[in-house]
Amino acid sequence: MKKTRHMLTAAALALLLLLGLNPAGDAEGVLLPTARAVSQSDIDDLKDDRKELTEEKKEIESQLSQLRDDKANAIQRRNLLDQQISLTEREIANTEAQIAGYEALLAQTAYELEENRREEAERYALFCERARVMEEAGTTSYWTVLFKAESFSDLLSRLSDVQEVMNYDQGVLDSLRQLRREIEEKQLYQEELKAGAEAAKIELEAKKVDLDNQREAANQMVAEIQDDLEAAEELYRQKEAEEEEIRRQIKKKEEELAAQMAAAQIDWTASAGGYIWPESVSRRITSPMGSRNTGIPGASTNHKGVDIGGVGYTTTVVATKAGVVITSERSSSYGEYVVISHGPGNTTLYAHMSSRSVKEGDVVTQGQAIGITGSTGISRGAHLHYEITEGGVRVDPLTYLPGYVKAW
Repeated sequence: MKKTRHMLTAAALALLLLLGLNPAGDAEGVLLPTARAVSQSDIDDLKDDRKELTEEKKEIESQLSQLRDDKANAIQRRNLLDQQISLTEREIANTEAQIAGYEALLAQTAYELEENRREEAERYALFCERARVMEEAGTTSYWTVLFKAESFSDLLSRLSDVQEVMNYDQGVLDSLRQLRREIEEKQLYQEELKAGAEAAKIELEAKKVDLDNQREAANQMVAEIQDDLEAAEELYRQKEAEEEEIRRQIKKKEEELAAQMAAAQIDWTASAGGYIWPESVSRRITSPMGSRNTGIPGASTNHKGVDIGGVGYTTTVVATKAGVVITSERSSSYGEYVVISHGPGNTTLYAHMSSRSVKEGDVVTQGQAIGITGSTGISRGAHLHYEITEGGVRVDPLTYLPGYVKAW
């Protein structure tokens, strides 16, 4: 909890800047990192990271194999499936980074090859022009120059001049040979890069198929559990217990943040603004807040928020109001989820995301990206679960979602 207090303290100070209440004066500009060239070692590092991901996946698959038919540990199984999916998504991101690296190196190598060829052509043209001029002047043969010496001292003088010319010509030839070697080596490297990029693209497509299959298997597992009365009752019991514990933790973090705000004499409730939609792709509400029929006797029918469907696995989730992130983590029931505090007793929760892009203590503005939609946790398909609390009590989000489409 000490870490949480430090993060919330930092968030309180950051909020001063967000609300324009910085007592120390205007914030200075932030220097952005400059871009750097891609190197082969960058791709090699990505390949090493990929090996570590492969080992992690093997461990997850081993654990899944042991729990394959264990219905009593449904949440644990689903959590492992989510971890497997997450690792596959990281493999895809890793492979995409490799492809980008290959393409950058190919462009870089193509540029260097063009420069080498241009330089080779220029040097060769100068050498040929020199040879033509010497031939026209009758000085093609070094021996001819020496034999024209009229005295021994003239011979020594001519010999010195010829040696300089010979050294120059030899240097030109050596540089041309070196350029030719560099060109040939770069051409071979270029072919290796092309082969590596092609292999990575083939692997990427295979991983995308794996990801689709894994998501389908995870959703199907929940469906099968829910069709089994005894297993479904246990699943919902575990889900309710975990979500209740999450609610307690949220309340505790809210109180800590409120204390930090009060100590700084900040009234931020008026600055948070109204709510906006948590995404911009769909207006379909597939499940409202409150009582709903699950078909499972004894299981909870109290849906604590609303489900927004039609979003898939790529839709950006945004903060519906400005505030401070008080929770950003994975849970077995909510999957990847984020909770934002907008003032005392006022929070929003975003669940079942495939990934999160904020961390606890971050100050977020209204409309800022906080994650990507998905189907992690206890979920049967891609959607966004969205909750609002006001005065410490959950309220119906539909009140603040204009233009929603009823799809339940």
